[in-house]
Amino acid sequence: MSGAAGSGMARVLTRILAIRLTGVLVLLLVLSFLIFSLVYLAPGDLVKNLLGTRPATPEAIAQIRAQYHLDDPFLIRYFDWLGAALRGDFGVSIRLQQPVSAAIGSRIGTTSALAVLSFLVAAATAVPLGILSAAREGRRSDRAFSALALIGLSAPSFALAILLLYLFAMLVPVFPGYGGGSGPLDVLWHLILPAITLGAGIGAILQRITRAAVLRELQGDAVTFARARGLSEREVRGIALRSALIPIVTGAGLLLTFIVSGTIIVETVFALPGLGLLLQESVTFKDLPAVQGVTLLIATVIATITLIVDLSYLWLDPRVRTKELNR
Repeated sequence: MSGAAGSGMARVLTRILAIRLTGVLVLLLVLSFLIFSLVYLAPGDLVKNLLGTRPATPEAIAQIRAQYHLDDPFLIRYFDWLGAALRGDFGVSIRLQQPVSAAIGSRIGTTSALAVLSFLVAAATAVPLGILSAAREGRRSDRAFSALALIGLSAPSFALAILLLYLFAMLVPVFPGYGGGSGPLDVLWHLILPAITLGAGIGAILQRITRAAVLRELQGDAVTFARARGLSEREVRGIALRSALIPIVTGAGLLLTFIVSGTIIVETVFALPGLGLLLQESVTFKDLPAVQGVTLLIATVIATITLIVDLSYLWLDPRVRTKELNR
């Protein structure tokens, strides 16, 4: 019986994974078309960007249009680009005059480190504060933590970045103000202020999610029953925390997608040599291959994180697995 149940669960999980993965692939296909379309519909002339203020002959213009296939039908250009992108070839950056994949490879480490460090800063501060706030509902500490979360939610990331730069890079020069550093420790030192900036807003949201989840469990029937059995308050809170872990983990995973997209503003303010700064400079210059490559990569990462979070919910909550098994 247990073998049959295990086989049924494996089929259910395989079916769910196939459905979710198909949905992600369709979404990425739609996004790839939108990315390719919107970039070409943006104002500005690619030929003029390449030539600058130099006088151009009709032959030079024709050569550039032929090199970048600007005279080909739109759908042919799209499918050629998509086929090359699936092979990891995003073309050559117009501004950098190097393969887009090489430009991405040289900068993805900085963005990844910033995203991971920001997530750790947010999780390490927000989850404990949210649990403590729920345990002390209505007290001064709860109101203080809620006010702190409200400030984090209200402060724009660029304004917080400028404030931190002024306080800790100019007024009290503890941290570097810009750049990515040259060694592992130096890189980490350069990422502290950007990580705090990026993690502040995400941490505020995660704190509110944690507080609401723990508070709901503390007021639930399971906790009431545990207290009636005479369990200590520490054991009761442990039960509530285990039950609240599901929305906390899934919420934290989804917030990680906001961190990935939020690196653009933070990297621009702190002049970090990452994908965000590359995308901002490429948009300004109308570097179509670089914009398309970086945007598609960010969309793929966000879609992958969302898929993992969706599947983790099945792993964390037995009720969802049972519901899917009974369908």
